[in-house]
Order: sequence, then C-alpha cells, then structure tokens
Amino acid sequence: GPSNSEGAGKVSLLKKVPALKDGDFTLAECTAILLYLSRKYNTPDHWYPSDIQKRAQVDEYLSWHHANIRANAPKTMWIKMLIPLFTGQPLPSEKLQEVMEGLSTSLKQFEERFLQDKAFIIGSEISLADLVAIVELMQPVGVGCDIFEDRPRLLQWRRRVEDAVGKELFFQAHEVILNIKELSNIQIDPQLKEHLAPMLMKMLK
Repeated sequence: GPSNSEGAGKVSLLKKVPALKDGDFTLAECTAILLYLSRKYNTPDHWYPSDIQKRAQVDEYLSWHHANIRANAPKTMWIKMLIPLFTGQPLPSEKLQEVMEGLSTSLKQFEERFLQDKAFIIGSEISLADLVAIVELMQPVGVGCDIFEDRPRLLQWRRRVEDAVGKELFFQAHEVILNIKELSNIQIDPQLKEHLAPMLMKMLK
C-alpha cells in the first residue's frame, strides 16, 4: 500500500511498499520484484519455468490474480481488523458479506480454472503462482474467515504448498498475518489515526 515516509519515496517513485533497492536499481510492485529476484538469483526452474508454456501459465495466473483474489481476500483483514483499529468503529456486517461473496466466486474460479485436479497451479511442482496465491488467501484466515473450510480441494492444495515450502518457514512467513488480532492491543498515535482513517474508508468504497 501507499507509504508517506521519505525513505519509501527514495526507493519507489510511487511511494508504495513493497519496494526493492538493489544497489542503484529500484523496483516497485510485488510481482515485478518476485520475477526480478527469480531471474537474478537463478532460482530452481520450477519457481518460474524456462519452458515457455509453463512460464506463460504462471504469467496468466499472476495477471488474473490481481483482479480476483487480490481484489477481495485482503479486504477481509481491512474490514474486520485494520479499519476498525484506525477509525474506532466497526464496519457494517453487510460490507464483509459483500467481500466474502466476491471472494467465494474467485475461489470457485481458482479451483475450477487454475487448480483443477493438479497438485499445484501449473502442474506437479510449486511455482511463484502458488506463492502469490497462498499469501493472499492466508489473510482472511488471520481474521477468522476460514476460507479453506468446506473446500477440500483448496485445503489439500494449501497443505501441499506448506510441505513444499516447509511448514516452519511457511508459518514464519505468515506469522504477522496469523497473529494480526494482536494489533488491537497496541496504542496508535491519534494524529496517525486522523491521517489514515479517511484513506482507509475510501479504499472500500
């Protein structure tokens, strides 16, 4: 999301995080950063395959992901946790229901179009597509919306991703998300609340 810090402006012209600074080179947007790192460090081929058709399948998912999974899954965290934290008032339950309905549609498409009967999104091995997907889908889980319940195909895929990454690393990477409710105990500067509250509310309109 946007950042007003001076440091963020030096790394990303858009003043957004995540952002990457590699020597004199800077880069914004998480997908572009993932692809850059996978190429620079010559990661194992399954992450971003050299096979042109498999790579195109990763690209296809990443393109679809932004307007579907990413358009809905993170909003559960904003609605249930972050916006009430910064504004001091809960959002109507109808807003969460609307987001969950949109997410449910996206998850159905995810299972039927991308996952099908495969172990991972593009086949038998994990790829960047799976990483991008799981990070987004763990956000509803962190605020008590268990999207894997009653979706056995999706749950089995999640377990395979955990095993492929390594369970310890998987839960370490998602530690902040899974413990997001602990933020309700922190004290937030009133000026920061006043500054951020209008922007947060605008995000969900």
